[in-house]
Amino acid sequence: MGISKLFTSGGVVIWPLLAASILVVTLILERGWFWWQISQHQERVVNGFLVDYGKQPKAAIETLRQQQSLPMGRIFLAALSLEQATPEEFKLALESAAQAEIPLLKRFSTVFETVVGLAPLLGLLGTILGLISALSSVQIGDVGTARASGVTAGIGEALVSTALGLVVAMVTLLFANVFQGLYRRQRAAIADYGGRLEIAYRQYYRQFVSRQGR
Repeated sequence: MGISKLFTSGGVVIWPLLAASILVVTLILERGWFWWQISQHQERVVNGFLVDYGKQPKAAIETLRQQQSLPMGRIFLAALSLEQATPEEFKLALESAAQAEIPLLKRFSTVFETVVGLAPLLGLLGTILGLISALSSVQIGDVGTARASGVTAGIGEALVSTALGLVVAMVTLLFANVFQGLYRRQRAAIADYGGRLEIAYRQYYRQFVSRQGR
């Protein structure tokens, strides 16, 4: 079946399905690039920062300012921007910054969920409309005639929209689950790296207090 035939067979619902497909592909590319950037750079940057922070805190922070495109970079800098905060205040700032990053990490998840639920329904609607159109011209006396066989072909073509709706929904669901898995891994990484930074900051704070007490 050619592309033009596909659009003719699918009826009017093919257009919203096409729009949903273009939208989903665009968002998949955006989310794919976002998570690829994190996977390529975050571990190296954060581990390097934690090592340097224990030796030269100010220099490490200045280096980290160049990595604000990474979620962990923004989280760390938001907490470290506090002036001589206590460990408890630092922990609260770190947790608040982590919560502020969640909408970005879960970006477009609602769109994916909507397409997964809506695409099969649009496909089913297209099939129903196609069946109504195909059967509306059938009369009892047409059974077994060439006209009836043409209606049968029309019914087959009407099922195209359901198939397309299911394909769009399945592809969207697949990538939505992949991104959800990456989100859960990132939440675990935030907790891990945040805990390590808290330990490093407590050591820095003790040293600062001891110097001030002299």
